[in-house]
Amino acid sequence: MSSVQESGCKSIRSDSGLVEEHPCYSEGASHRYARMHLAVAPACNMQCRYCNRKFDCANESRPGVVSGVLAPAQALERAGEAMGRLPNLRVIGFAGPGDPLANRERVFATCKPVRKRFPDVHLCLSTNGLHLPEAVDGIVGHGIRHVTITLNALDPEVGAEIYSWIFWRKKRRRGVEAARILLEQQLAGMSALLARGVLVKVNTVLIPGINAGQVSEINRLVSDAGVFSHNVMPLISAPEHGTYYGVMGIPGPSEAELQQVRGLCQGSARLMTHCRQCRADAAGLLGMDRHNELLPASPGGSRVIPIHRPRREPVANPVLLAVASLTGETVDTHFGHAGFFRIYRVSGDRIEALGERVVPQYCQGDDRCVEENHVLNNALNALHDCQGVICSRIGYTPWQALLARGIAPVNRHAEQSVREALRQTALMLQAREGAAIPMAAAVGMQ
Repeated sequence: MSSVQESGCKSIRSDSGLVEEHPCYSEGASHRYARMHLAVAPACNMQCRYCNRKFDCANESRPGVVSGVLAPAQALERAGEAMGRLPNLRVIGFAGPGDPLANRERVFATCKPVRKRFPDVHLCLSTNGLHLPEAVDGIVGHGIRHVTITLNALDPEVGAEIYSWIFWRKKRRRGVEAARILLEQQLAGMSALLARGVLVKVNTVLIPGINAGQVSEINRLVSDAGVFSHNVMPLISAPEHGTYYGVMGIPGPSEAELQQVRGLCQGSARLMTHCRQCRADAAGLLGMDRHNELLPASPGGSRVIPIHRPRREPVANPVLLAVASLTGETVDTHFGHAGFFRIYRVSGDRIEALGERVVPQYCQGDDRCVEENHVLNNALNALHDCQGVICSRIGYTPWQALLARGIAPVNRHAEQSVREALRQTALMLQAREGAAIPMAAAVGMQ
């Protein structure tokens, strides 16, 4: 047995609760103990083709979606409420909606008070691994004993088919170069965690026709390294989720395909088969999510209200909306990539096209997204009188900036009909106005 394996095994033996009380590391624990995810990590450092983050989504059950992003103080309050409602809560984790290690300051700022207030709860974290090596000291120092790394390919040529880009050393990288950098970081970080006695689980998304031939090789590698558990999970690719694979019609595996690939995984790492591919704000037992019951109060005392509420009768006021769409037929453009927005007035069943407004692109080409405030401000100024902006995707910074101006960012209609997106968004905004719900409170962000 290698020194890395010995270190990991000693850690497990010295604290059996690491396994026995964590529902993702033990199927038996999944029936007895609850876990919760604190959604304090909005930003991501890469784009996986199976992922579409949503910051205001209450009705999808998949990774990368939350009802609202929490500030660290809100997260502590949410954890406190969860402990009161879930006496079997044993694990508090960080899983998104972006990558926790792309939000290290927010995550670690949350860990410290949570660990102090709830010393018997296990802390865990899930990451794509891009920034893992430089984060190991912080992970260990903040008492995080469980880390999950998503590793989908060992061949950079295959990885290039899974990842659209990574943001590495202030530059957007693509293709084989991006996949190679990511793999090197994942393997280096995994080795460093194991050497420090952290219990490591590896997730692999099975994507038929792309990485099926890589999964057994991944299993063998991570088993030899001393990883405790390997979770081979199916691609989720429903078109309505707005992911690249979903929009392109690439299906997930059948149950038979999934079982066949899992059957080829013969390494020593425990094969996890009870994963429920949870939301980034999940709470409760696996498969029995109760996140909607745990709405935190803001530091000022007002409740944070989810965006999805029972509809009231909409008022008749017309709604002015901007849409990021190249074709005018579908919602097909990222907010940061839009060079213009189509402007519409929606009143009842009537949709009136008013023209286009040219804006500076917040993301400039393939290499970078501009961080200077004036670039984003100029785009926002052009949309100042709109009540909502509909786009296929949007980053957290412009999302917050729109909210600060009272403009609703809407990214739930990717690749859907512009007209249908306009109708649904107008109804949502009219219902919110009728209920007198403040914009920032309604989406649960600060």
